[in-house]
Amino acid sequence: MKKYGLIGYPLSHSFSKKFFTDKFREENIEDTQYDLYPLENIKELLPLLERTPDLCGLNVTIPYKVEVMELLDWRSTEAKQIGAVNCLRIANQSPVTTVFTGEVGFKDDHFRIEGFNTDAYGFEESLKPLLKSQHERAMILGDGGAAQAVKYVLQTMGMPYMIVARKPGENRVLFDELTAEHVQSHKLIINTTPLGTSPNIDACPPIPYEAIGDEHLLYDLVYNPEVTLFLQKGQEQGATIKNGYEMLVLQAEKSWEIWNSKAVHI
Repeated sequence: MKKYGLIGYPLSHSFSKKFFTDKFREENIEDTQYDLYPLENIKELLPLLERTPDLCGLNVTIPYKVEVMELLDWRSTEAKQIGAVNCLRIANQSPVTTVFTGEVGFKDDHFRIEGFNTDAYGFEESLKPLLKSQHERAMILGDGGAAQAVKYVLQTMGMPYMIVARKPGENRVLFDELTAEHVQSHKLIINTTPLGTSPNIDACPPIPYEAIGDEHLLYDLVYNPEVTLFLQKGQEQGATIKNGYEMLVLQAEKSWEIWNSKAVHI
């Protein structure tokens, strides 16, 4: 049996297991299952692979999208540029294409871990249809692993952005420093933090929502609940809103494509 799954911690509210279980049933994909593997430490990944030899692929979620990179044998070019991975392909042998990259080198005699980022694909494809002429600058709320794919997409689109975070750092503004003028001049606002995720539905990023108007587009990577408090507050101000569900579907389908390809997507 081929096995796939999701690693992260905690995993109490996972989209992935239901999505892939439904996919396998609806598409008559037999001898295949998708499970949740909550890991309290990313170092538990290698023992997991050793005791689950049928694992062919894993999705990666909070908080390991950056940490997992140190355990990989190979990363796609896009994953390197993004600096985060959300899809692992577990292979028994090195694909021929990797021979020419100079990155062949097993960390284990039995398996090879290859890292990809499908978040960028999912985010870009779900965002593009919503963009209008006024969406010239973006504001990214949070700067964790999920934000890295967002930054990469905006860079490739040539859209300047500002980062708002809780902790000081280079090229970022702290939440308590954020002004109404900042919000008014950034018509695309993307929440990459977990704030508002069920069951903590009364939480939202602390920004001046009164500065949002009908030209704003608010995109929340959170998908549960369907309308987070962040999106609700934006909608009340007339903004267009979008949750992360379509992004998740697109990145999941891209993961499935990678897991079932015969060659690495470089």
